[in-house]
Amino acid sequence: MFKRFLSTATVVAFSMLALPAPAQTKPAKPAKAVATKKSSKAKAPARSYSNDPAIKAALPLASSAAPLLVHSVEGVSEYRLANGLQVLLIPDDSKPTTTVNLTYRVGSKHENYGETGMAHLLEHLIFKGTPKNPRAWAEFTKRGLRANGTTWLDRTNYFASFSANDENLQWYLDWQADAMVNSFIARRDLDTEMTVVRNEMEMGENNPGNVMFERTLATMYQWHNYGKSTIGARSDVENVNITRLQAFYKTYYQPDNATLIVSGKFEPDKTLRLITQAYGKLPRPQRMLPPIYTMDPVQDGEKSVTLRRNGGTPAVWAAYHVVAAAHPDYAAIDLLNLIMGDTPSGRLHRQVVERQLAANAFSFSAELADPGFQMFGLQLAPGQDIDKARQGLLAVLESVAREPISQQELDRAKQKWHKKWAQTFANPETVGVAMSDMIGAGDWRLFFLNRDRVAQVSLVDVQRVATERYRADNRTLSTYIPTEQATRAPAPVKVDTEAELKSFVPKSAAAKVEAFDAVPANIEARTQRFALPSGMKVALLAKGSRGGTVQARMSLHYGDERSLMHQGMVATMAAQMLTRGTPAMSRQQIQDRLDALKAELAINSRAGELQITITTLREHLPGTVALVAELLQHSSFPAEGLEELKREALAGLEEQRKEPEAVVADAISREFSPYPKGDVRYVPSFEEQEAEIKALKVEQLRAFQRQFGGASHAEFAAVGDLDASAVRAALEAGFGNWRSSAAYTRVPQPLVAPQPRRLVFKTPDKQNATMLARLSLPLNDLSPDYPPLMLANYMLGSGGSSRLWKRIRESEGLSYDVRSWVEWSTVEQNSAWLSSAIFAPQNQPKVEAAYREELARALAEGFSAKELEEARRGLLGYRRLSRAQDAGLAAALAGNLFLERSYLVSQQVDDALARATLTEVNAAFRRHIKPDQLVISFGGDFKP
Repeated sequence: MFKRFLSTATVVAFSMLALPAPAQTKPAKPAKAVATKKSSKAKAPARSYSNDPAIKAALPLASSAAPLLVHSVEGVSEYRLANGLQVLLIPDDSKPTTTVNLTYRVGSKHENYGETGMAHLLEHLIFKGTPKNPRAWAEFTKRGLRANGTTWLDRTNYFASFSANDENLQWYLDWQADAMVNSFIARRDLDTEMTVVRNEMEMGENNPGNVMFERTLATMYQWHNYGKSTIGARSDVENVNITRLQAFYKTYYQPDNATLIVSGKFEPDKTLRLITQAYGKLPRPQRMLPPIYTMDPVQDGEKSVTLRRNGGTPAVWAAYHVVAAAHPDYAAIDLLNLIMGDTPSGRLHRQVVERQLAANAFSFSAELADPGFQMFGLQLAPGQDIDKARQGLLAVLESVAREPISQQELDRAKQKWHKKWAQTFANPETVGVAMSDMIGAGDWRLFFLNRDRVAQVSLVDVQRVATERYRADNRTLSTYIPTEQATRAPAPVKVDTEAELKSFVPKSAAAKVEAFDAVPANIEARTQRFALPSGMKVALLAKGSRGGTVQARMSLHYGDERSLMHQGMVATMAAQMLTRGTPAMSRQQIQDRLDALKAELAINSRAGELQITITTLREHLPGTVALVAELLQHSSFPAEGLEELKREALAGLEEQRKEPEAVVADAISREFSPYPKGDVRYVPSFEEQEAEIKALKVEQLRAFQRQFGGASHAEFAAVGDLDASAVRAALEAGFGNWRSSAAYTRVPQPLVAPQPRRLVFKTPDKQNATMLARLSLPLNDLSPDYPPLMLANYMLGSGGSSRLWKRIRESEGLSYDVRSWVEWSTVEQNSAWLSSAIFAPQNQPKVEAAYREELARALAEGFSAKELEEARRGLLGYRRLSRAQDAGLAAALAGNLFLERSYLVSQQVDDALARATLTEVNAAFRRHIKPDQLVISFGGDFKP
């Protein structure tokens, strides 16, 4: 399905609180670098680039002069233009994609009184266009760009990834340069976008974890703007002064306050010329950037905050003031995230979750320019005691002086941290974007310096930092305990980033890898296929990749309609239990082995199929395959692990019961599931899921594994820097003789077309509502109507210039996210067309009316030739981009093994998309999209 490319507001990593997931450090963002202790002595404030006379003096005076090379670090080259623009080039030919990221050193920290939310609002308005480029989103779609923008405390960034080509690169560079100084920032756009931003606010307000995050920061900070939510105060956003907003834009959106990063496949010299052409004509600003000097005093007593809202499960957090990202102590802070909050090795998991005081734990800290924060939290399952959980949380964190960190804990955290860092740096589509926070924190080179500091940090440093920071008078929680003789945490200090970087010695740049042409014919020609004696089918595509990364997908099929009766929840939980233990390895030992292999596993189950996704490095893929074989064939399903998993699942289920999106999705799914209870295709209610989880026994999981284990009906595909002979040997050793004892027949999924219905569900105290509509289609992805209907749907609701987007999002400003898509079947003539929108509950009648009107107009008038050509170009661009993603390519190769297809089918689809006529597209749309047959559902706090 095509996903809308939205400008995102607050980049907050707490969405995981709504899920029964293990605790992670910064789960919504790539792992980034951190810092070791050298000195707590206060440093002089770092100078901003635009105000630094030494830097200015080194720059050429003529705007047409060649860019000045400033630094070259491990394959990253920094240049400066005469007007002050900082340029980073990170060439990497391993993937045929280019990513351009433009980071401005402005975020919510820079907002004045009455201006909260202004940085984020400006992010939205940039996409409203310029006189030269009035329809940015439509151009992104037409050109196949995967684009986005985000706002955070210290910075705002805009980025796009696309299939590498000079035309798209030049256009996007020109657009960003144009948008930097010529954006409309007009009252007319502000009026229409205002409701969209409010809808985004309401979406965030539906999540108790998001609201609790805002409240916690607001309580922690007395003066500093880190205590203000990036989304802003509703009153400030609704009453924003357009003149002040324009002044904010003109102050901060200038070349001397920005860093342009180009990563991936491109020609550096030519790209520098394009950058100079696009940006060099912009004048060097004469204004001085306003200094930021506010800093909170050291906290002198416990603070508390209590949030009461409908829905969700109990949670308790403890937050502490910590150092800025450039401070040497930040390395210890980031490692303590893992030592305390990781699952299953973290102390909170071992001492609180495993003792059944909470369902799961998390930890989080942010790389910030000024002294920041670190948060630890527990999510509780229904029935768990919040007082006992609070006591357990504080006992773990604030007893660190009595229970020192061990060398084993530190070594494990370092290994996991460096694995995440290496994965980020190895991906040309994420490395540039990952540097945005470091740019906001002071300097992009912190990305590398902090990696080295993590490697060097000592056990003494980690223990000292934990003892200094994790104390009651530096804590924000739910109780206040006065003390007569308080001792304080170290006072906040500014960091001189340049001084800290003097000792930094860059490592050698990664070796250049091959340029891979991700076209179907080349993919097919480079793919090696064979079968194991057990029956497992294998496809291997060896190609260069940055850092030696490799992606793999394994699918194991089992059972049939009869043997899988009453096995749905058993299969789901058995899959999640595979990494919880074997006779030879505990859960922790399995995790340690994965960390040593620098491997990530994602295991999922659906009707009659187990899917395993692998990410690792060339030298570790054979070992990872061996570990997966061990887990699949010898998992012990420990009873204590199942009880912990059940608590996590029940906590997650309770979170979903009153969420509009979950309620509506469950209702729609049940309408299209006419099967008896116990059938593997049956969709259970929330209550039925709860009962099944509670009743589950270890013996059921072990019996399920004995009955359905085996690789006779399995596929394995790997893509990336791999040694095909070594991988084949590992597969033969692990799966060559592992045959299935039970027969396999794919569970049929025939077309189901329920009676049309309109469903409405009330979800009290939820300020964001949702719509979901579904229609059955008697088609699959080999049907003649597959290409024309894809194009028609793209024009209706799956692109930045789609009709639903332009009407409901851009013109009327009713929804933050509105879209339509098709879930295509690859076997039966049974696909589904779906559409969705989120909105404020009071706008439900307007959203439904606009949705139905646009659907009726498309059917009556058809689409235009101009719309078709833009959609064709955009859709083909996205398909080329998707083939450049190794993980998606591995999944596609595995799927083709199951379907017994060649990858050349993808080229046939591209060819059909290229030649589809307007008559064919309009006819396919009218033939299959029947509004009077829709099942449509709404969920929200719909008051009378």
